[in-house]
Amino acid sequence: MTKNNNISTIEIKSLTRDYGNGRGVFDVSFNVKKGEVFGFLGPNGAGKTTTIRHLMGFLKAQSGECRIGGLDCWSSSAKIQNILGYVPGEISFFDDMTGEAYLRFVKNYRGIKDTERKDELLEYFELDTRGKIKKMSKGTKQKLGLVAAMMHDPEILIFDEPTSGLDPLMQSRFIDLVAKEKERGKTILLSSHMFEEVERTCDRIGIIREGRLVALDFVEDLRKRHVNTYTVTLGSAKEAEAFAKDFRGEVSGCNVTVSAKQSLEEIFMNYYGGTND
Repeated sequence: MTKNNNISTIEIKSLTRDYGNGRGVFDVSFNVKKGEVFGFLGPNGAGKTTTIRHLMGFLKAQSGECRIGGLDCWSSSAKIQNILGYVPGEISFFDDMTGEAYLRFVKNYRGIKDTERKDELLEYFELDTRGKIKKMSKGTKQKLGLVAAMMHDPEILIFDEPTSGLDPLMQSRFIDLVAKEKERGKTILLSSHMFEEVERTCDRIGIIREGRLVALDFVEDLRKRHVNTYTVTLGSAKEAEAFAKDFRGEVSGCNVTVSAKQSLEEIFMNYYGGTND
């Protein structure tokens, strides 16, 4: 993905849903370009899931609009489902089914003829689908949800906290999978609390706070704007020169100025550090 790619696959314009008492989303606008991985960050209750539920056609906007592939997410949700894969923050299953029966249900529901992609995903996540879903661990259920969302090889993927419950190995595999899907030209919206997976996969991020978008930019550009600068005074110009060489600082007499980029997590906390931060 490059910055010159101007084709928007996901579009949100002035989306507002007010639940009262400051809850909801307010005048949220952003888009996700074709072939881009977009990170959507914010704590619980900030408005991430509410925004995603509008994209899925589960909620109708009070004002503003949401479009996927040029189609209105509310009125054309059925058409959009054909090109979309979705993993919700809380996945609901038919618990009395086996994992195998559930994936067979999804296959028939979507009219999937070729099971090659499903088989690849089962192997990739080392998922045994023979047991009853109600007896599966949270991590196993999460892997089942990922396979179900991706087995029809959709053009667009929306993940809401997709690695919840996964062990570190599977979290890493998921990150690698997102990178591979991006290489294949997929468009991905990733809502997450995991800064590593966002930093390793996302081109741009949006940060939402109390229902309002407070940051929207390319990850690298965001880092460039959030730089900590320190000035250190040494005992002599010679010491300053040696210190500057080790820490790539700028020397002025006995003073050395050093700049350090913040991590994505530190940038995020700048927006959530309280009214005095």
